[in-house]
Amino acid sequence: MRALLIPACVLLSSCFLFKDDEPAKVEKSTKPRLVGRVASMPAGANFVLIEAYGPWKVPDGGLLSGIGNEGRTSNLATTGEKLGQYLAADIRSGLAKVGDSVYYRPIAEPEEGPASPTTAIGGSPTPQLETQKDSDELPARP
Repeated sequence: MRALLIPACVLLSSCFLFKDDEPAKVEKSTKPRLVGRVASMPAGANFVLIEAYGPWKVPDGGLLSGIGNEGRTSNLATTGEKLGQYLAADIRSGLAKVGDSVYYRPIAEPEEGPASPTTAIGGSPTPQLETQKDSDELPARP
């Protein structure tokens, strides 16, 4: 029985030696996530104060979406002003009210591929702005 157990253990452990060492691609999620709620909205002002839920990971100028009851929506832009767990955001459009949920959706960056020169639709290179001059066509210098 031991004679079968030892080779089996050796074979199973050797399978881990041939594991592929490819790095796993980390895809950034562009799903909207709840980042806070509208805590207050000063009368006559065009901004709101947002109470953050957890650490604030939205860049300055980041676009936020406010969603309220009765299908109310608003587009907000962060200003970068922060005091504790409260942050300021300008109202870009829509109607925001106290208690609205605030969501942030990161913008996916396009993948960079190899640069290739662009050609016209016909397949010929793009025309040049200036015509090239031959040295024979230039007037002689005195």
